[in-house]
Amino acid sequence: MNELIQKGIAAKKAAKVLNRTSTEQKNRALAAMAEQLLSNTAFLLEENEKDLENARQQNTSAAIMDRLSLSEKRIQEMAEGLRQVIELADPVGEVMETFTRPNGLRIEKVRVPLGVAGIIYEARPNVTVDAAALCLKTGNAAYLRGSSSAIHSNKAIIHLIQNALEEAGLPKEAVQLLEDTSYETSNQMLRLNQYLDVLIPRGGAGLITHVVQNATVPVLETGVGNCHIYVDESAQLDMAINIMLNAKTQRPGVCNAVETVLLHPEWAKQNLDAAIDALEAKGVEIRTCEKTRALKPGLKAAVEADWESEFLDLILAVRTVDLDEAISHIEQYGSGHSECILTENQENAERFLREIDAAAVYHNASTRFTDGFEFGFGAEIGISTQKLHARGPMGLKELTSYKYLLHGQGQTR
Repeated sequence: MNELIQKGIAAKKAAKVLNRTSTEQKNRALAAMAEQLLSNTAFLLEENEKDLENARQQNTSAAIMDRLSLSEKRIQEMAEGLRQVIELADPVGEVMETFTRPNGLRIEKVRVPLGVAGIIYEARPNVTVDAAALCLKTGNAAYLRGSSSAIHSNKAIIHLIQNALEEAGLPKEAVQLLEDTSYETSNQMLRLNQYLDVLIPRGGAGLITHVVQNATVPVLETGVGNCHIYVDESAQLDMAINIMLNAKTQRPGVCNAVETVLLHPEWAKQNLDAAIDALEAKGVEIRTCEKTRALKPGLKAAVEADWESEFLDLILAVRTVDLDEAISHIEQYGSGHSECILTENQENAERFLREIDAAAVYHNASTRFTDGFEFGFGAEIGISTQKLHARGPMGLKELTSYKYLLHGQGQTR
């Protein structure tokens, strides 16, 4: 029996145990996970360095290196994320709705785990911890398939997580890693309907598209982030520059970083120089439309692909448009992730919030807040850009389904 099937069988068995596990026991396991990470920081950094060295030899981009890297601070943040999940309410067993039919039949709608969640992701070792935490808290077994680029880091994290599960009296198979990262085995995982209840891809557009198009297991789609900021005529200069800098430069290699800034013509006439100077001072490469270059000659010309791109780097496309054109541009190129308007005009803000079709739409705030932690959900499993069955940051409730419990006194139909 190969690894894929063997671990699938084990995950299904573990999910049955988790389905009847108390909140207290799940929280003990999460606390033990946090302690395992902190007390084995040196081991994790040592294993992560093996992945980083392999990445250096392959001339991996700075953005991917950032996603791949662990540090003492990031390990502490992962442990803190686990502890925050402990503090969150357990959604399993929550009675969502109760109603009684005319015949006296009482019906309850109750949250239940999904079962076994297969998660396919790239680079980021922290996803291993996030996925384990959220799946465990919601009574789901986690069947993880990370990328070969992070295999040493992921194996080390899983080893510590499984130690914690056993310490808490739970089956270690509740969180498993598919160590065979071959393309063939990954494709087989997409069709593992007998053992997986849902698939969640986290990564670039290529990975997500491949999973959606080839999986027979139901998919919770996490989307790429071609995010926009529209700077309206009345936008405050200091606020606009601070938000653009934060959204582009704080961490450019993540899905909620801004990729295109759209400027109202009147705002651009007065403030373009200041905005471009601030961005370039932070090392941002600017690619612009013809109207923008007419206001500030010498800037690099954007090509069609730039409007479509999730750069995940210190590159920013800039276009000068009015509000109608901005909405049309986002409709054409946006990925449905996070979109923002900066304006003091309440009517324009309300129109933008109403008409833009995205998981998160902002008024006068950075797109970097589209995040489970920032929303108060704790660690997240990803950002969904689809509309069924979850949208936006997916926390605990998004990893549950529901069933109906019916209470009668002998009713027949």
